[in-house]
Amino acid sequence: MVRRDTQGDGVRLTSAPIDWYAARAGGAVAYVLLTAAVLLGLRMAGRTRSERWPRLAVEDLHRYAGLLAGAFIAVHVVTIAIDSYLPFSVTSLVVPFVARYRPAWIGLGIVAAELLVALAVTNRLRRRRLSYRAWRRAHYLNFAAWGTATLHGLGSGTDRSQPWLLAIMLAATGAVLTATAWRLARRRRIARPSLLALPAGAAGVAVLLPLVLGPLQFRPRPWDAARFNDTLTAQISRQPGATRGIISLAGSGTGDQAVLVRADLLETPARLLDTDFQMEYLPSGARCRGTVTRIDSDGLGFAARCHLGNGHPRAVAARWLASAGTELQGATITATS
Repeated sequence: MVRRDTQGDGVRLTSAPIDWYAARAGGAVAYVLLTAAVLLGLRMAGRTRSERWPRLAVEDLHRYAGLLAGAFIAVHVVTIAIDSYLPFSVTSLVVPFVARYRPAWIGLGIVAAELLVALAVTNRLRRRRLSYRAWRRAHYLNFAAWGTATLHGLGSGTDRSQPWLLAIMLAATGAVLTATAWRLARRRRIARPSLLALPAGAAGVAVLLPLVLGPLQFRPRPWDAARFNDTLTAQISRQPGATRGIISLAGSGTGDQAVLVRADLLETPARLLDTDFQMEYLPSGARCRGTVTRIDSDGLGFAARCHLGNGHPRAVAARWLASAGTELQGATITATS
């Protein structure tokens, strides 16, 4: 199912979590490839020779790593744009630091992507319009792109405190700092460059590790939580009839567990004739289907019962304040197992 986001200019998918997984995987793979491109560039800049890996082969690997990194960045951005879980519009994915979700960290990711686009342009202009000296200086933007991408990965995303991603980012940081220090040591003709390179890499990891285990540590929201209490943003519509009326409520819960909810009721002045209730967990896409079991006596709330696809039950209750319009005021939604 596809729905139009009423608060932005993007399209959101709500039927399957494949876009969510693709966004996370695309970002991680792009970061690994970008790190590889930076390391290969440092190897070429250091003029390190190897019979097994001639310079031409290293240049090709460097180029292809950059191209693949760009492709996976595109996957990362496009799948985030169509995902229902994150509140991103097209503008917030192009203009840095305007996103509603973690604007500083997301902005750094956008800056990294746009720096890589600029580098791709300089590569296209290298032979005809740019001197080698200008192209080489522009290529130092690779460090800025990699650095901002690292900060983006550490400050945003649901996997940033997962051991596997932390291991990748710490290893990448240590490797890039070690290779950079090695390059500077060789340029200054230091006899034993490892005396500078290895401590530099270790120092970078030592500085980063307390941050990722402390202020930057991510505590994820529960996944398909059995119990939660969220703020509900919803609208209600009423279609009265001579003997029967239809009431429909649709909205989203935001808080510890993001959900989409919809309740439809067919009623008479005396009793409920038929009901339908659906609650969809985000970002998993798991749906809980059931019925409304009770309407509160004041008409400002209801209780429902539903079951997930695996048979697990949920008891759901919603309450809101009295209001004249269709948009519910001060609404909350609570679920228990």
